[in-house]
Amino acid sequence: MGLLSNRVTRESLKPGDHIYSWRTAYIYAHHGIYVGDDKVIHFTRRGQEVGTGTALDLLLVSSGPARARESCPTCTEPQEEHGVVSSCLNCFLAGGVLYRFEYAVSPALFLAKARGGTCTLAVSDEDDIVVHRAKHLLENGFGCYNVFKNNCEDFAIYCKTELLVAEQGRIGQSGQAISIIGGPLAAVLSSPLRMVTTNVYGMAVTAVGVYCASRYATDIGMRGDVVKVPVEELTRRLATGLLQVVESQMPMNLAHQSPQLVTH
Repeated sequence: MGLLSNRVTRESLKPGDHIYSWRTAYIYAHHGIYVGDDKVIHFTRRGQEVGTGTALDLLLVSSGPARARESCPTCTEPQEEHGVVSSCLNCFLAGGVLYRFEYAVSPALFLAKARGGTCTLAVSDEDDIVVHRAKHLLENGFGCYNVFKNNCEDFAIYCKTELLVAEQGRIGQSGQAISIIGGPLAAVLSSPLRMVTTNVYGMAVTAVGVYCASRYATDIGMRGDVVKVPVEELTRRLATGLLQVVESQMPMNLAHQSPQLVTH
């Protein structure tokens, strides 16, 4: 495994693998579950979507694979009520490189990764169970897409682990979402330390330390606010409105807070 990601060949894939491919100059990656027969089930922005209310809505427009001029006979269009789709591997990659997301990595290797969204400390379930969850969600949906709280990586991690964040007001399990927020957050949190050291290298080391600590603490495998939710129970809650993504109410002069997963 490399320090940035884990590039693999198509021949090495097996059903139940969590795979991804980078989009938009490595700003964002699209994730999915390989289910065999050259097919990938993944969650896209084509279904219902809750926006972030920020410029990121314009920046992260390539969450899903690019549309071809001619429709692919292998791929399925999302149903009206959700954006979980089945695509051939070529359409999923959209011309990008294939990588495999790693599970149960050591803390040292996790912290050595420069980018989130490539591995987790959490342990994956058996491959056949992972495929079952992905296929069930293909038929029943995964709720509204949100770049921070319910995105393609969250979908794939849930299929692999059955874990969901239970508490409100917390960032989602998506490693790349944490990376997007973690960099600026680290800079903000480390800025008071300029009173201790004015050395630019010292400040940089401090910011990196804060960033790594935030990634480690918010990884789905380390958090204490996650629960196992069987896929049938998850889709039942989504269908009845017991689990949803909502937009937080904020004063007009403040930036919009990212939506939260709410259980009733």
